[in-house]
Amino acid sequence: MRIAVYPGTFDPITNGHQYLVKRAARLFDRVVVAVARQTTKDTVFGLSQREGMARAVLADIDNVQVTSFNGLLMHYAREVNASVVLRGLRAVSDFEYEFQLAGMNRKLAPEIETLFLTPAETYTYISSSLVREIARLGGDVSEFVHPAVQRALQDKFS
Repeated sequence: MRIAVYPGTFDPITNGHQYLVKRAARLFDRVVVAVARQTTKDTVFGLSQREGMARAVLADIDNVQVTSFNGLLMHYAREVNASVVLRGLRAVSDFEYEFQLAGMNRKLAPEIETLFLTPAETYTYISSSLVREIARLGGDVSEFVHPAVQRALQDKFS
């Protein structure tokens, strides 16, 4: 069974994330969307909220599982028997950090590959941080996120 892990904070999950998961689901037997418990980022939503939104957004994709993980990603990837870690690249600016991360992950777990996927052009400018900022300032984020996520943002910032 070919298993891929797609890690992130997903604070919140966006249409860009959803697009990458749908593409990955065609390539792998199972895609594990791994919501990070520990993060250096200050998250707006708690872990259970981030997991719940991801489950709602991805519920229609049969071979996707949403979980959370703590600690090193490569330890978790081994735990779920993943052969691949998926990472999204929206722009050239993402590449340097992701390239460095992939190199370190390869050193930590040489048997696990990193696969970079790029979003459709319509999603390249969407990021969770921009979506949060637009929602915080009362803007319409319906074009960037699933309706369940839009409601959660409205509840959070109203």
